[in-house]
Amino acid sequence: MDINADQPIFVISVAAELADMHPQTLRQYDRLGIVRPSRAPGKSRRYSQRDVNMLRRVQRLSHEGVSLEGIKRIIDLETQVAALQRRVTELTEELGRRRDPLDSRIFAAGAAGDVVSLARGQRPRARSQAVVVWRPRALGK
Repeated sequence: MDINADQPIFVISVAAELADMHPQTLRQYDRLGIVRPSRAPGKSRRYSQRDVNMLRRVQRLSHEGVSLEGIKRIIDLETQVAALQRRVTELTEELGRRRDPLDSRIFAAGAAGDVVSLARGQRPRARSQAVVVWRPRALGK
């Protein structure tokens, strides 16, 4: 049976034991925003396996001499980097879709002033001073 790493299943005493910490330390980390457990209906803290792993990581950093403020900053920056990496992936995928010939349109002004649609790489037939404009489709259309 696989356990969801984000499922808040551990009460504070169990999470503290799993992380080899005192429950008061976990309360302090919660107040500082270093590890944010879920709350049960009675306001009691519930920790997930991911929270316990984070507590262990905080403990390692603390033993290496990093202050609690430094640890909080590291965690915040790593969270920000992960969000930015997800956004880069989304934008890269969107760019890949936009490069599809069906997602770009090229137009030229005909000799009579009419608008002529062209395929990618195709040039206007007339040797006039045609203007070619490329406009990508708006997102979500």
